[in-house]
Amino acid sequence: MATITFKGNPIHTIGELPAIGSRAPDFVLVNGELQNVRLDNFKGKKKILNIVPSLDTGVCAASARRFNQEAAQFPNTVILTISRDLPFAQKRFCSTEGIDQVITLSDLRSRDFGKAYGVEIIDGPLAGLLSRAIVVLDEENRVIYTEQVPEIAQEPNYEAVLRVFKGK
Repeated sequence: MATITFKGNPIHTIGELPAIGSRAPDFVLVNGELQNVRLDNFKGKKKILNIVPSLDTGVCAASARRFNQEAAQFPNTVILTISRDLPFAQKRFCSTEGIDQVITLSDLRSRDFGKAYGVEIIDGPLAGLLSRAIVVLDEENRVIYTEQVPEIAQEPNYEAVLRVFKGK
């Protein structure tokens, strides 16, 4: 269980992020066409999992926009923004914001992703949503970087993610 904060107040996740070097847990998430998508759908590519509570918040929207802008720096990589928002809302957000380099996926059906990746919030006003976190996977789905953002209202460390891809 990780302790994070929401507006300075402690809240908790169901577990911990996958360990660096471990194989990433498989997942089944829902895309904008209401189709199930698995981790294997992105086989052979690096993956940035930008996990957010809801795209309907300023910080979550900012992280999706930032990764969309930075996408050109990530060759052979897919950027997946994952939340429990409805796929309709995710699609509308991307259309409104001009997000076209990021794939949005929803944990609405199975709700297993939040448990498998340790990011489901289990108490406080955001219980049931996903915490803000980054997980980077290599082409073989090994975890090469993680960040559990300590305060929900903070953005992730984009520079650290960029360093992973620049080998620094």
